[in-house]
Amino acid sequence: MTLMNTPANPWDERFAGPDYKYGTEPNAFLRAQAAERLRAPAEVLVPGDGEGRNGVWLARQGHRVTSVDYSTVGLQKTQALAAQHGVAVQTVHADLANWAPPPEAYDALALVYVHLPASFRRSAHQRLAAGLRPGGWLILEAFHPAQLAFDSGGPKDLDMLYTPALLDADFEARLEPVLRWDGIVELSEGPGHQGRAHVTRWVGRRR
Repeated sequence: MTLMNTPANPWDERFAGPDYKYGTEPNAFLRAQAAERLRAPAEVLVPGDGEGRNGVWLARQGHRVTSVDYSTVGLQKTQALAAQHGVAVQTVHADLANWAPPPEAYDALALVYVHLPASFRRSAHQRLAAGLRPGGWLILEAFHPAQLAFDSGGPKDLDMLYTPALLDADFEARLEPVLRWDGIVELSEGPGHQGRAHVTRWVGRRR
């Protein structure tokens, strides 16, 4: 009998150390937008939450949080970080290539540096947006194609970088754009995101 090796999950490898790759503090844009637009206790979905820095912070603000990630190591570190802060976060191990949330189950959706390939990006964005209740918020920050000129983080594949216009098209018919911007920011998010970066910021509301 031949034993087949299971391919290693690169995200498990990335998160395997004791430190947090992107730190333990929330993304600055998410912090500002959540404070402005969300009222606790909101049901918040955080796909691609990695090691949990954003989901745990949202739970600390009194929200009911579901963090989804493909990395079991990341989810374990999410639970450890939540325990450290004395909050509860529901974790779900799933692949965003095919996973869908329950329809109209959430008040808000946070997508922070969740870079998906074009082969399923739009369908995944549509499925995730369908999980928002009418009036629910999507808060998104990601790297812009111009980020290829910087070394502060992010994919080196143009196919996985987002413009505001691309997001307009992805969420068309489901979300009304409320804020759409791209430009230079200074990132300080653990060792993974450090320095000047060109990002896209997009906020939409479920129709």
